[in-house]
Amino acid sequence: MGELIGQVEATSLTIRVLGPLEVTAAGRVIALGGPKPRLLLAALALQPNVVVSTDVLVEVLWPQAAPRSAAANIRTYVHSLRRHFADIHPDLGERISSRASGYLLTASPAELDHLAFAALAGEAQEALEGGEAETALKLLDKADALWRGEVLEGLPHDHSWGATVARLTELRLSVQEQRLRARIGLGRSGEAIAELRGLVTEHPLREELWAQLIVALRAAGRTGESIEAYESAERVLRQELDAEPGARLRELRATLVPETALAPPLAAADVAPVCQLPLDLPDFTGRDVLIHDVVTLLRERADSGTPAVIVLSGAPGVGKSAVAVRVAHALRDEFPDGQLHVDLAGTSSSPRAPMSVLAELLRTLGIPDAGLPRELAERSALLRSRLAGRRMCVVLDDAGSEAQVRPLLPGAGACAVLLTSRIRLPGLAGAKPVDVDLLPEAEAAALLEGIVGAERVAAEPESAAAILRQCGHLPLAIRVAGAKLTHRPGWTLRLLADRLGDERRRLDELRVGDLAVRASVTLSYDLLPMSAATAFRGLGLLGPVQFPAWAVAAVLGRRDAEDVLDVLVDGHLVELVGSDSAGQPRYRLHDLLRVYAVELAERSDAAKTRAGLRRVLESYLGLALEAARRMPLHFFGMYCDDELPRPAVPAGVLPDDPAAWFAAERQTTVAAVSLAAQQGFDDLAWQLASALTPYFDLRGPQDDWHSTHVVALAAARRTGSERAEAIVQRNLGQYLLYQDEYAEARVAFEESKKLFEAVGDIQGVAVALTGVSTILRIEGEDDLALDHCHEALKLFAEADDPNGEAVARLGAGAVWMSRGCYAAAKRWITDALELSAAIGDHHREAHALKRLGLLHQHQGNLAAAREHVDRAIAIFTSLGDDHCVGYANQNLGELCLHSGDFAHAQLLLVNSLAVHRRNGDRRSEAEVSQLLGELHRALSQPERSRDYSERALAIWHELSSRPKEPPTVVEQRPHIASA
Repeated sequence: MGELIGQVEATSLTIRVLGPLEVTAAGRVIALGGPKPRLLLAALALQPNVVVSTDVLVEVLWPQAAPRSAAANIRTYVHSLRRHFADIHPDLGERISSRASGYLLTASPAELDHLAFAALAGEAQEALEGGEAETALKLLDKADALWRGEVLEGLPHDHSWGATVARLTELRLSVQEQRLRARIGLGRSGEAIAELRGLVTEHPLREELWAQLIVALRAAGRTGESIEAYESAERVLRQELDAEPGARLRELRATLVPETALAPPLAAADVAPVCQLPLDLPDFTGRDVLIHDVVTLLRERADSGTPAVIVLSGAPGVGKSAVAVRVAHALRDEFPDGQLHVDLAGTSSSPRAPMSVLAELLRTLGIPDAGLPRELAERSALLRSRLAGRRMCVVLDDAGSEAQVRPLLPGAGACAVLLTSRIRLPGLAGAKPVDVDLLPEAEAAALLEGIVGAERVAAEPESAAAILRQCGHLPLAIRVAGAKLTHRPGWTLRLLADRLGDERRRLDELRVGDLAVRASVTLSYDLLPMSAATAFRGLGLLGPVQFPAWAVAAVLGRRDAEDVLDVLVDGHLVELVGSDSAGQPRYRLHDLLRVYAVELAERSDAAKTRAGLRRVLESYLGLALEAARRMPLHFFGMYCDDELPRPAVPAGVLPDDPAAWFAAERQTTVAAVSLAAQQGFDDLAWQLASALTPYFDLRGPQDDWHSTHVVALAAARRTGSERAEAIVQRNLGQYLLYQDEYAEARVAFEESKKLFEAVGDIQGVAVALTGVSTILRIEGEDDLALDHCHEALKLFAEADDPNGEAVARLGAGAVWMSRGCYAAAKRWITDALELSAAIGDHHREAHALKRLGLLHQHQGNLAAAREHVDRAIAIFTSLGDDHCVGYANQNLGELCLHSGDFAHAQLLLVNSLAVHRRNGDRRSEAEVSQLLGELHRALSQPERSRDYSERALAIWHELSSRPKEPPTVVEQRPHIASA
């Protein structure tokens, strides 16, 4: 970033868009060529330091129909502009750069007149607020001097520029008004009058300009001309808008005629009922329950003669104001003395002060200017007095804080107040908070249908559903999308859905006229303190996942950030979605808010943003490693590299049951593996995937195991660490073994063995050998399988790993049993059982007991077999290993089948079948289906028997390993832990 800034300073240029497009450098005007290159540069200049997509540029340059060579033409125009820039200085040619998705103009704020103008306006505002009128006036004069005409005068404007051009034009008028106000305040009314007369001629409907002209004339002692100016304003407004002058102009008019102001105040009975409510949207959709509840509450409070205050809060664009207006219209008969409506502008840069709002309300209630108290407390008391005897409904829209609202509330009587706010206002005593949420799916669909038309929606229901998903059921977004389709009858819904599908341009698409989702969200974001804004940007990078509270602290690099999280939740920028299975609260960003946060993050300090994201991922890794360490069973395999440092673990996060934490964070941690790889944190990607393996092995989410390890293997290879790849290959081989992909599993295990040998890790070699031996046993290569078991046993002994020794002994016993050598099998398995019991490895002990059960079954001792399997099931159950319980149920179910206990057998086998299907273990599913076929044949249920048998045969055929005859004894599931 420092290099970029240095480059900008060394080869400075000036780009002017406040008038005809002009670029200068080194005192020379740069030739830009014809209209197309000028339009292209204009589009880039309006969004400096941001990649403008090629699609947007095509739309700017060819709004009607683009040629096939549009992209090539753009490259030509860019090349031409670069050449012209480089003619002044070689470095300037690099200012326009190409990116994968478009082009980018690099420029500092001082080099673009529209950014310099906005900065000067901001500095002037600060000077005015600090009482430095002279300084402010100089800054405002300097800002106004930057304008040389209309924005990009002489160039056709693209519709996408509308918001920017409107904002600049409005800001220019605001600056002119502030300049003139400052001149008048400094006693220079004469200088201001001539300019004001020109401005009111140019902008006759802008009441603020008329007000300033009246003030300037009055200050100059020209009262008669002031009255004429008021009457001119009144006439123009009535002719053009059929409206009366606003409160500000009426207030000024009263000061010009003192005798009018001294007239006695009107009695309450003399004030006609007033209705200031905006239009109740004719296509308002849904919210029936919410509106019914609010209307019912306000009616009840009005009937009881007590005031009611309802605070409608919600996210930007969720429709709070529309709900308030609909409720107020529904209650007009309940409040016959009138309905007031005031925009408090709480999310604007200049929220309305309570003094000003009170003056407006009191004038409406018949209090003349001369009767307005000078103190806030007195005005507030007078408002309460005037409302106490009336039944009125007051809508206070866009409240910014409790302090702004508190002086405006009634104290007695039967009035109702409907407040809307983007933030929660818990400090308003007695107010009823009501959250306005996103529209449910059916109501969102009805809103879109009401705007676009039922026929268009019915013709493309899938595309309509996609649009609603991409709008996140946010009413503002749906309205924008609907308006866009309404004004583009030639568009299909699929076209808009496809355009919205690109998250990087989604907010660009959700803009039409003066409706824009981005602009709405920006109002809320701009109100955030710096720490909350940083957290919001960082949380957006986590992707569409739910996250815990500690993630906010990790983004900020703090131990605790509950205060920041509260700000985001109260501002409806972060949503509390409930508690997870571990009892921890979970949060999320609405998809459109997340897209906006990502936009902001990409424009912020990249190093700082990446550091915050890495801290979150490191915390997840630390928690996963600690949870894996606390798991109730010893994981046979390797889930970490002990030579690498372990990240710190956030305090107080892990529950007593580590499996509960894994379950709660499963979706987020799985997504975090891909996120780490996408962001270039390959070291974290493979480590996090490996740390999840003990949980995957315990609970069997096979799809997640596969997806994370495919990403992890590529990441491990990119790190160049042979040990990292060895660990991932071993765990990937285990997954493939569970999926009966024996050839691929063998390749993974053997590759893992080779890599462990290369780094001199004998324990890793032994673990990989055990995996290979399991596959060899399944494929009938018993001699080679035994050799691998013996070699693994030797290496485990050298590595002082008794848990591994127990596994190797179990594997050797399994081979001897498959060969029918039951005495040798019993010796090996019994040794494994005794060793497991001695070292406290209960999980291995259960596997040994299950093996002994199988051995007794082979020998025809069904009672002993059932006893051993029952003991194994008890241990698996105590350890929470549900899917091992399922496999043991398969063994016990077969024993019950062969001993004639059909009812018990059916229960066990059906439960076991469900486990195998959930885990994706096709081999075991075939075995249990075959057993259930035998069971139903014994129960004289031939149709069900045939269904199960045919299912088993189909799976065997799929696996290309159909047995010549049904096995008489169910083979042990190929689990390395019991190999």
